[in-house]
Amino acid sequence: MSFDSFQLIGWAATALTIGSYFCRDAAVLRRVQAVAALVWIAYGLAIAAPPIIAANVLVAGVAAWSSVRKA
Repeated sequence: MSFDSFQLIGWAATALTIGSYFCRDAAVLRRVQAVAALVWIAYGLAIAAPPIIAANVLVAGVAAWSSVRKA
């Protein structure tokens, strides 16, 4: 995978993160944020950036948990 491919992963993660703010339903917003965090994790792995990986493991977990928990 070339450096440009890594950048595409980062831009996709950015687009998903920004897109999540346009979700009207809270559960959908959290699911989109969880998916965005998974893409950020892939980006962090691609560029070997432990802080990006760690932060987004936490975000993905909390977003996924909070989107399925009972109110």
